[in-house]
Amino acid sequence: MGQKKVEKEEIEREEIEKEEIEKEEMGKKKMEQMRKWERGRIVVSGGLIAWAVVLSLVARVSQGFAQWYSVHLYSVWVETVGRFAGLVPFSVSEVLLYVLILGIFVTGVRLVIRGVRKRAGRREVYHWCLNLVLIAGILFFLYVVNCGINYHRVSFAEGAGIRVEEYSAEELKEVCQWLTEQVNSYSGQVERDGDGVMVLDVPLQENTVKAMEGLQEEYPQLKGYYPRPKGLMNSWILSIQNLTGIYLPFTIEANYNQEITDYNIPFTACHELSHLRGFMQEQEANFIAFLASSSYEEEAFRYSGYLMGWIQCMNVLYKIDYDAWEEVRSGLSTEVEPDLNANREFWARYDGAVAEVSNKVNDTYLKANGQADGVKSYNRMVDLIVACYIEGRF
Repeated sequence: MGQKKVEKEEIEREEIEKEEIEKEEMGKKKMEQMRKWERGRIVVSGGLIAWAVVLSLVARVSQGFAQWYSVHLYSVWVETVGRFAGLVPFSVSEVLLYVLILGIFVTGVRLVIRGVRKRAGRREVYHWCLNLVLIAGILFFLYVVNCGINYHRVSFAEGAGIRVEEYSAEELKEVCQWLTEQVNSYSGQVERDGDGVMVLDVPLQENTVKAMEGLQEEYPQLKGYYPRPKGLMNSWILSIQNLTGIYLPFTIEANYNQEITDYNIPFTACHELSHLRGFMQEQEANFIAFLASSSYEEEAFRYSGYLMGWIQCMNVLYKIDYDAWEEVRSGLSTEVEPDLNANREFWARYDGAVAEVSNKVNDTYLKANGQADGVKSYNRMVDLIVACYIEGRF
């Protein structure tokens, strides 16, 4: 019996040793697999960032490349990614942004708790950081291929043969008078609420697409597929940044702020859709929006386009010839005043530190992408409007 007991103990010991060896080997394999995943994430992240940087640099030094890319490759992304994202009624990028923020927050908190309980080591923190780097690499690459390169393509004005030259205060005054007449003529044709403020009473999405498509014959560079513009579910995030809309390159979507005064919305939706044709310069996107909305058949769109053009041109006239501005301003219909007052009151609610910081960030971003005037470039649509008026295009 004693011999059998010894043999049984030896067998059990051998089995335990075998199990320990197997566990050790499995641990080594698991560790090796984890290292492969780590190297893979590093390689993918580094590769995406490197490609994005190279493409950005090439686009900056070669307008020909940027133009070719925008016309032949970016248009493919719009037709595929943009069309797919357009199948759903909400902003895909907005939802993914909330999911991403929630995911980072939850995993970060979980990591801190495990660290306090001494259940998380350096390698787990390292993995979490690698995941953040990978996400950043993917987003940066998508930004460059769906947005950044397009900043350096041939301008819309150059492609359309619009020559921007110096103009006098008198010429700008004449344009402002013309715009005042247009605004006045449509101010009485739009739906208004009890306070006299315009109410957008036509379907926005389908009409915005039709308005943009209406420019394709005269301006072939605007030909292509246009997905529906979408209002953000949480437009507050734009309001506090003093933004009326945003183009999201990650899913190639045109989004607008649903909280803004209604006369802003058709113009803004057209502005954001113009980015999907590869025209990222803000003054050109504003000008395209002016062309699309002011020439469309719906009175609400025309009123929106002409009023936005009037505001921009009058802002410039105010700076260079106050007396002329005052003369033109006195000719504006009283029906328009409730819209202007409602707009001022809306943005006054969001004046503050966040809006100021957002404005500075946007200014820096635009300057970094070749728009030397920064946020002031939004007003440069005036140059294009005056040039077209002088050329007799309006």
